[in-house]
Amino acid sequence: MSPVRTRAVVVATVVAVVGGLLATLIAPWPARLGDADTGDAALAAEVRAVIDDPAGLRGLAVARVADGQVRTAGLGDRTPGLAGRPGEPVTPDTPFEIGSIGKTLTGMLLADQIADGQATADTTLTEALPGQEFGDPAVGEITLAELASHRSGLPRLPTVGLTDTLAMSLGALRGTDPYAGLDPDRMRAALVSARVGDGYGDVSYSNFGTALLGIALAERAGTSFPELVEREILDPLGMADTGYALDGAAVADGAATGSTAGGRSTEPWQASGLAGAGIGLWSTAPNLARLAAALRDGTAPGADAASPRFDAGDDSRIGYGWFTTSYDGREIVWHNGGTGGFRSYVGYDPATGDAVVVLGNTDRPVDPIGLALLGVTTDDDSTGARPLMIGITVVLLLAGAVTPVLTSLGGRRRWLPAADRLKLVGAATTALLYLLIVHLAGAWSEVWAGWWALAVGLAVGGTALGTLHWQHLPVIGSGRPWLRWTGLATTVTVTALALAVTLLLS
Repeated sequence: MSPVRTRAVVVATVVAVVGGLLATLIAPWPARLGDADTGDAALAAEVRAVIDDPAGLRGLAVARVADGQVRTAGLGDRTPGLAGRPGEPVTPDTPFEIGSIGKTLTGMLLADQIADGQATADTTLTEALPGQEFGDPAVGEITLAELASHRSGLPRLPTVGLTDTLAMSLGALRGTDPYAGLDPDRMRAALVSARVGDGYGDVSYSNFGTALLGIALAERAGTSFPELVEREILDPLGMADTGYALDGAAVADGAATGSTAGGRSTEPWQASGLAGAGIGLWSTAPNLARLAAALRDGTAPGADAASPRFDAGDDSRIGYGWFTTSYDGREIVWHNGGTGGFRSYVGYDPATGDAVVVLGNTDRPVDPIGLALLGVTTDDDSTGARPLMIGITVVLLLAGAVTPVLTSLGGRRRWLPAADRLKLVGAATTALLYLLIVHLAGAWSEVWAGWWALAVGLAVGGTALGTLHWQHLPVIGSGRPWLRWTGLATTVTVTALALAVTLLLS
């Protein structure tokens, strides 16, 4: 190796090391269940005993109802700490965003209105929403019971325009509210283009359907949906710490902060048009334990909503919102919830009277924890990141790391095409795009975050190596010039837009 080439390699190595060290300052900090315990120490120990791996969790609030007693505990942190340090601890009374558990309240409202003679299971949307326009007459004939049991044939979410679809996708990636702006008026407007699908009559989970049910029930009661839930369910059950924070409203003091399992912070979901589906609903472990106990005893308003009525597949049946699943002959009534940065689970065993509540402030599922506390053994492996996401993370890290290195070595190995200036710029830009994406969406609860710093170090080192040979390289070595310039311009534009969006929404 010539002295010039040796110096270039040494300089590139130093740049790689420095770049890798600097990258650790902005490295992703995956969530991990903190060490703090509050409330019932024995219950906290039971919860920790059933968690195989604390990675991807940050904080938990748990309630357990058994033998006529309610025990509660908080584990870990309700807020992220700086650089992986502990944040504020979770207490048993910490409010969590509970997501789709709110669908059960919507189902209970329907059961309560049916019991009071205000509605029937066969009341149609046309009857419940007088004056509403339906593009498909079959949508107007959907019954309230079909909405409550996910048998309406409506899609999972309302059909929206391209702009809204892009906004939802971007919001999901960045951790902002993907449904911001979807108020009841826009949900009703979506009914004009809604169509009943081929799955009508079969259970197919639909947030759109339960949101419409909430809007219809509130319309019949002459009030807003949150006020209806508070009046008919929350107040009678004494659930004073449960309520909605919608359309930019502040959440309760001391509430948990949500994040992905990889550590990226998320914003609350607050679209009022989806309130019936559980959006914007916050609660505590003791409040939800009160709900589960009242359902078990049949004393909750609309308790009949938990009665299983229709086959939902996978050894499950559904009532109005509540699922009943058989585990080796043992039936558990349950529902879970998930938003951008929270997961929740409420379940009870009608035979024993035992009930559990598990609330978490990351997007790692907590269902297995709740089932384990109920004494149910499952082979559910959903506690970790999906294998596909782990694979994508590893591939993007490798691509981001080696692309500039291989491009800089081009022409020095027989199996590598000769380098030129456009290739070097394109390789550096592409590596930046890969590393940006994987930093935002990587499965960092499963993939060691140190690989991020290593990948960045290799990328900047490879770029530096190519830059040191810049003056000796042609602008375009091979290929059609117009095609090469177009490809580079496209890559740079996409990367610049991704970087700008990231900085604007950080």
